[in-house]
Amino acid sequence: MTRDVGARIRALREARGLSLSALAAEAGIGKGSLSELETGRRNPTLDTLYAVAGPLGVPLASLLDDHDGAVIGDEGVVATRVRVVREPERTTEVYLLRFAPGAARTSPAHVAGVEEQLIVLSGAGVVAYDDQEVAVGPGDHVRFAADRPHAYRAAADTALEAVNVIVTPA
Repeated sequence: MTRDVGARIRALREARGLSLSALAAEAGIGKGSLSELETGRRNPTLDTLYAVAGPLGVPLASLLDDHDGAVIGDEGVVATRVRVVREPERTTEVYLLRFAPGAARTSPAHVAGVEEQLIVLSGAGVVAYDDQEVAVGPGDHVRFAADRPHAYRAAADTALEAVNVIVTPA
């Protein structure tokens, strides 16, 4: 998986005419880290993949293993790809997110027009976007523009499990 993800990143970067330095700077990661990702010598983290996907102008699914059930996780957050639907006007990605108690994930802005929805299955936490924090629990649904930085955080004493739907326009 690591080598395949790196190859996808490199191919997308080169197709866009971006140098390694330029993509690393736009993504806010080190040039050496990006080089190691592209060559498969470094395991990608969810945060790093989101950071790279934005400047490349692609949904996260374009970087991951291209099959339902693909899993990526780091620092108390695990995302499992449930489904990706590619249509001419948009790509819709569905993930099952699992956060350990107190775990958080901050996402940089996605490309213009991206929208996210979070449906909480169990646990409690907070969704932060547009300078607001929304407390969430089982059954809650939050919808927001994700072309700005946003974050998810599980409550300190309980795990959070949710469905995350990301819609990226073509």
